Amino acid sequence: MTKLLLTLHVLAAILAVGPVAVAASMFGPAARRAAESPDDVRARSTVGLLHRICRVYAGVGIAVPVLGLATAGVMGVMGDAWVIASLVLTMLAAAALIVFVLPGQERLVEGGGGGGEGVAAATGRLAMTTGIFNVLWVAVTVLMIVRPGSTTGA
Repeated sequence: MTKLLLTLHVLAAILAVGPVAVAASMFGPAARRAAESPDDVRARSTVGLLHRICRVYAGVGIAVPVLGLATAGVMGVMGDAWVIASLVLTMLAAAALIVFVLPGQERLVEGGGGGGEGVAAATGRLAMTTGIFNVLWVAVTVLMIVRPGSTTGA
C-alpha cells in the first residue's frame, strides 16, 4: 500500500503542480505581450489559457497533500520534522497561489493594471509571488528526497 500511495503522491505532484508552476511562470510575459498588442486575439487567448491551466490544476493539486498525508500515515512518519516542515511549506505555497497568484492573474485577464506601466508593475508583482510559489515547491521536493532526520532509510 505504501508504494502505491507514494507513487500516486509523486504522480499527482508532477501532473498537478508542474503545470501550475510552468503556466504561472509563462503568464507574466504573455500578459505583457497582450497589453502591448490589445488587438491581438491570440495573445489575449494565451493569457486566458494560462490562467485557466493554473486555476484547474490548482484544484487538482489538492490531491498532492491528501495523498502525501495518507502516505505519511501508512509509513508512520506523520510526526517527523521533514513531514511537518513539508506540510507547512505546502500550505504556504497554496496560500501564495490562492491569495496572490490566481487573483493577480484574474485582474490581468479582466484587463486590470491601468495601461502599460500598470501592467508592468502588476506582472512584476505576479512574477515575484509566482517565484515564491515555485521556490516553496522546490523546498518541499528537496525535503521529500533528503528527509532530514528520517528513520525510513532515505
